[in-house]
Amino acid sequence: MRAVLKTCLALAAALLLAACGRTPLQEQQSYVFGTRVEVIVVSADPEQGRKAIAAVLREFDRMHRAYHAWEPSELTEVNSAIAAGRPQQVTPEMADFMREAQALSAQGEHLFDPGIGKLIELWGFHADEFVARLPDRKTLDALVAAHPSVADLVIDGTTVSSRNKALALDFGGYLKGVALDRAAAILRQQGIHDALINIGGNVMALGNKEGRKWRVGIQHPRQPGPLATVSLEDGEAIGTSGDYQRYFEVDGKRYSHLIDPRSGWPVDHTQAVTVLVPAGPKAGTLSDATSKPIFIAGPDGWRAMARRMEMPYVLRVDSAQHIQVTAALHQRLEYIGQPPAIEVIP
Repeated sequence: MRAVLKTCLALAAALLLAACGRTPLQEQQSYVFGTRVEVIVVSADPEQGRKAIAAVLREFDRMHRAYHAWEPSELTEVNSAIAAGRPQQVTPEMADFMREAQALSAQGEHLFDPGIGKLIELWGFHADEFVARLPDRKTLDALVAAHPSVADLVIDGTTVSSRNKALALDFGGYLKGVALDRAAAILRQQGIHDALINIGGNVMALGNKEGRKWRVGIQHPRQPGPLATVSLEDGEAIGTSGDYQRYFEVDGKRYSHLIDPRSGWPVDHTQAVTVLVPAGPKAGTLSDATSKPIFIAGPDGWRAMARRMEMPYVLRVDSAQHIQVTAALHQRLEYIGQPPAIEVIP
């Protein structure tokens, strides 16, 4: 929780710089998807703004309840059916999510894989509070050997099945981004064209604030406050995967929820990866789903993975806090205080 608040405070500090003005702002916060969410809209009609925000938060709550990975939900029903070896009927929406998750996972060479829910559970990250305990090694090795993957899903219309009973879906690394796109669509339908949506550090900007671009902060993974800020164009989204939000420590070593499916172990070579996604119908989804394979790919593979996923705007902080940033994103960042030593990658 402390790390989540640190991230949100960094964002809030940047927003204060961008949000001072005469136009009425409506803002509301909530807690869904295991994190804090914040919706800010600019509207001369306060009632319009409040209604639009309420519609967004209702959709967030619906998605949270439908796709929760460990409390009773439509998703846990699917996982129970897969574990029992039987097919399961799902909603058209869930079937679409599954197909999209398969495509995104394949694009990232399955380094991001929503099918490793049992690995996430084994590490104790299927909970709001984590127990500082390593999993049983034999159980872990057996699960890795079973190679659970979202690719194992067979989707026939709205009937899903899998021969791999080790498969368990967890949309936690994907759903926040989907929710950003949903929120943007709802706000536009409600007549709101200037807004900022923040879901635990995954942020999308709509329009601007009195002609000024929305400016948000990129959190340093080991220091208080933002490393840099960036101005977002209309429809752009930014997402960060970091080891500082969901983790525990054993004997002074940090174990985060970002697990490499190939080894079954949390990644320790990277502290954070931030991606900025240009405006498009899936900008929010991509801001969440693409940062993870880049994070997991590591020092020798992250740049190739970013190219594979067509992500030109990337910032990476490695385990030694060495900062690498692509030239395209470097040009758009404003660093806080004394500029840190940075390696700019073509």
